[in-house]
Amino acid sequence: MKFFLPCLLISLGLHHASITTGDSSGDFQFLCLGFLGTNLSMDETATITSNGLLEVTNGTLDSKGHAFYPSPLHFRAPNGKVHSFSVTFVFGIRSSYLSMTRQGLAFVVAPNKNFSYALPNQYLGLTNIVKNNSTKNHFFAIELDTVQNVEFKDIDSNHVGIDINGLNSIQSNTAGYYDDISGSFHNLSLNSGNPMQVWVDYSGEDKQINVTIASLQMEKPARSLISTTYDLSPVIQESTYIGFSSSTDEVDSRHYVLGWSFSMNKPAPKIDIVKLPKLPRNGQKPQSKLSEIILPIATASFITVVGAVLILLLRRRLRYAELKEDWEVEFGPHRRKGELILVYDYMSNGSLDKYLYCAESKLTLNWDKRFWIIKGIASGLLYLHEKWEKVVIHRDIKASNVLLDSEMNGRLGDFGLARLYDHGTDLQTTHAVGTMGYMAPELVCTGKASPLTAFGIFLLEVTCGKRPVNHNTDDDGAVLVDWVLKHWRKASLTETVDSRLRGDYNVDEACLVLKLGLLCSHPFTSERPNMQQVMQYLDRESPLPELTHADMSFDMLSLMQDGGFDPFTLSSTIGTISSISGGR
Repeated sequence: MKFFLPCLLISLGLHHASITTGDSSGDFQFLCLGFLGTNLSMDETATITSNGLLEVTNGTLDSKGHAFYPSPLHFRAPNGKVHSFSVTFVFGIRSSYLSMTRQGLAFVVAPNKNFSYALPNQYLGLTNIVKNNSTKNHFFAIELDTVQNVEFKDIDSNHVGIDINGLNSIQSNTAGYYDDISGSFHNLSLNSGNPMQVWVDYSGEDKQINVTIASLQMEKPARSLISTTYDLSPVIQESTYIGFSSSTDEVDSRHYVLGWSFSMNKPAPKIDIVKLPKLPRNGQKPQSKLSEIILPIATASFITVVGAVLILLLRRRLRYAELKEDWEVEFGPHRRKGELILVYDYMSNGSLDKYLYCAESKLTLNWDKRFWIIKGIASGLLYLHEKWEKVVIHRDIKASNVLLDSEMNGRLGDFGLARLYDHGTDLQTTHAVGTMGYMAPELVCTGKASPLTAFGIFLLEVTCGKRPVNHNTDDDGAVLVDWVLKHWRKASLTETVDSRLRGDYNVDEACLVLKLGLLCSHPFTSERPNMQQVMQYLDRESPLPELTHADMSFDMLSLMQDGGFDPFTLSSTIGTISSISGGR
């Protein structure tokens, strides 16, 4: 037995939204021709415009938005299999720049409406670096993507894809359709600004997924753009929501849905395109008469100012053209066109990360060389932090920035992000910079630079032979600090040592380095040792502080998530500790 909710007529009957629900047999359907008067569940940038468009993202940079049917649907039949279902929607992508948009829009079937943990940009507001491709996600999505992300092995920057639990599509194709008569393929540009219609059909009996796309005025093509066999029963849960997710990055893209229909166990209701709301103007607004007058004047003024600045700079350069450094007088000119060039010693053995992560076993470093390199980098940092006339904070210590000479001595390179401070001053910075996985949390929270967190991660990286953040594993082993900390708690610290050493290493030295790495990664800067103390610990001149299990009540992921930060754009840190001990 079916019942119908009242049809809501809007704007003299031009746009309306109607919803039809079904009974316990599983039949269900609805139709939205515009979205005025609907009670969709929306978050972040998602909104309904005054003319009835569902605007999922509004042009805000690096943003995301979601819009879902407010109530969960029951997708499973009594036998546990997912019902057949059919979806049709009309969408459009616009921006201030003609034919230039970033990221995309996705239709999604998910177990809940809360995507607060998800990231914008290439993650389309659906997942993040940790949860991507996790079987715990239980989502099915059709992505309409305008960026080719190498991270997800995208085929191009204009494609349609079927996503299961992550953004690595199980099957995708360049956006377009097959002509019903000739069978030839016609390309469609997702960022053309024109509205297009998408059909998604799933057969519960055949386990068949079909995705079709066409320009708005066309009937549904007979041949699907994507057709694949995939059983959604392990993916879609019994109580599930349907809706849309979208994201942007550095271009002010806007993602719209004009109409939407859905049906379970039968074809989705046809969308009457005549009754759909209109998309806003594409591209920038035409110039007014006033701007036509002001623009030439402003341009002339700008050229005059730029010319004057160039003349002043040229006169200043000529004035100081003969100035040389004092050492140039003694040793002669060394300038490649009047400029001084920084020259490094040639590092014949390349960077350290080649030996830690290269698949070729012949490049594996033994423990003595690793410990030698660790002590060498620590000695260099001691000089930078405490011995030179200024305090130098490198801000990007990692294996790829450690270079090895012919005798395997470690040299710290790439000072492009380094900052200089006077001794005794507050180590304040204006921007949080560094490499994901090495940055300290307080750098983002307070803007204060942290000398040792990255060094602590570096110690663990060299000893374990693992990167600080593993994108291809579950939450338990995704963060190196948490993984080492877990083994410390279980008194199995030696199990974290690089397996390629095959047990041939000094156990006391390895455990010392691992514990020191955890201590240097302490979430409280006041508890981290300085480089003078680090050298004393490594040289065995001072004993390492002890750690009790009572102090280890937090891990990095929970610490970051409780603070409202994405742990994989920050540092790996540990919980509240005061000292270090525990098993190996």
